[in-house]
Amino acid sequence: SMVPMIIKPHHPRASEAATKYFLMQTTASALILVTGLLNTWQTGQWALTHTTQEATLALTLALMLKLGLVPGHFWLPEVFQGTSTLTALVISTWQKLIPLAILFSITTSPSTTVLTLGLLSALVGGWMGLNQTQMRKLLAFSSIAHMGWLITGLTLNPKLATFTLLIYGINTTTLFLIFIMTTTKSVADLPLMLSRYPLLTKSLLLSTLSLGGLPPLAGFLPKWFILDTLISKNLLLMATLLALASLPSLFFYTRLTYVATLTQPPTTLPAKHKWRLSTTLPPALATLTPLIFLLPPLTPALLDSA
Repeated sequence: SMVPMIIKPHHPRASEAATKYFLMQTTASALILVTGLLNTWQTGQWALTHTTQEATLALTLALMLKLGLVPGHFWLPEVFQGTSTLTALVISTWQKLIPLAILFSITTSPSTTVLTLGLLSALVGGWMGLNQTQMRKLLAFSSIAHMGWLITGLTLNPKLATFTLLIYGINTTTLFLIFIMTTTKSVADLPLMLSRYPLLTKSLLLSTLSLGGLPPLAGFLPKWFILDTLISKNLLLMATLLALASLPSLFFYTRLTYVATLTQPPTTLPAKHKWRLSTTLPPALATLTPLIFLLPPLTPALLDSA
């Protein structure tokens, strides 16, 4: 269970975060169970692939609460801020797999409800992340925005959703591991990274720009394919709004890159870097960072085999 992991720091904020997480997840789970029972009573089928329109809507809202997406997104930043960075990484990646699988089984293609909630999540995640200075809260709103893109791709093409989830997992894991290694808690800690961790700063540059969706990095490809699919289905307004919704997220990713690479604190030493450097990369980062460049040429093969 995630509750012991969240409460592990033995801090009042961790206890508060664990309570919020427990209440939100149990509420969503109870709603899923009640909706499933009512749907079985109406249809005589236990399978989630046979759901009424009302049951599908209720299940979708319950899954949005579980995933931390609009309209049930308010608990996610508070839980991220109250727990450790490693636990926040698990919540933002691994804990989203089962709700996404359930959402895939009940979603028709394309679903107006899921498309609307995906657009709202991308908008809210981008706009609410603009003024954040605490790194874990900023990553929470980043997760909300990217999950908006992901559920949009989920209702359009399952292969595209799988590819989007893969790219999101690689970029997010890379960014979280960097912040864990450098013990970065806020934006104010970023200017110290270049002098202490030059290699990690370069990895931070690549991962943030990839999350922002800039070409030729891997994060550009899922957004490009999702927009292309929307246009091919004549959803031009949806594609335009979703593209505009990515701009606030791109802004705060670019701000992180600027603060980490082009801003340095005052120093009395003539040397650019400290004498003792932590130059070694952990195996996970050494593997994930090159994938940001290597995945774009492999994209056709990944989509064909998905």
